[in-house]
Formats: sequence, structure tokens, C-alpha cells
Amino acid sequence: MTIDNISGPEQATMPPLQAPPQILVITPAAAERVKYLLSQKSPQPEAVIIGVTSKGCSGLRYDLQYLDHLADRPKFADVVTQHGVTVVVDPKATLYIVGSTMDYVETPTRSGFDFINPNETGRCGCGESFTVT
Repeated sequence: MTIDNISGPEQATMPPLQAPPQILVITPAAAERVKYLLSQKSPQPEAVIIGVTSKGCSGLRYDLQYLDHLADRPKFADVVTQHGVTVVVDPKATLYIVGSTMDYVETPTRSGFDFINPNETGRCGCGESFTVT
């Protein structure tokens, strides 16, 4: 029997393909803040790189650094360009960040980048670190 002749109960049904989640979504507010921060450095970096470090009371913390040249990004790093800015995701952080949204929030008592991360299973009280399973 050839594969073309399979019918009836022998025929396998495939579930519909789903698009993989985006590595990172950058909000317009986050993009504007990244643009501002990049413009303040001389010479101007080409991007920021997001990593994850082992710090804080919950275990992991987001780490943003300047990346002077995109050509210097780590091998296998994901490059996300939205709203006119480029953000590189360190390949060691991809599994922790995939599907997240990067936002920038300013309140009377705090300003900073916020990450809405569907992979988080917990966060410390101050919001600086997070855990995943």
C-alpha cells in the first residue's frame, strides 16, 4: 500500500497548524523610551539586548544592555524590530521571554520597563524578579 491509497480509519488526521508565538511584542511606549535611551548615548548604539540573569528574591531578573552593533549580537539571538526600534533577545533568555510584551510605564512614584510574561509563575513583592516553571 502506498501513502496515496490510505483511507478510512487508517488515515491520520493532522491538527491544524498554529503559528508560534512571537518572541516579544514591543509597545509604542516601550519603543519611544528605547529610542530616547539610544539617542542619549554617543556613539549611538544600534539596539538593546534583553537577557535574563539569576538575581532577586524570586530567582530571575530581566537585564537590558546596549548593543553597539547588531553584527555583535550573540549567535542564534532573535531580532525583533517594531515601532522603529530593534531589540535583540539573548538566546539564553528566549525560553523565559517567548510570548512576552515589553512596555514602558511612568507613574508619579516609578518609571521603567514592564514585562507582561505568560511564562511567569511567580513574582517577588517588589516586582523586580520572577520565576518560571
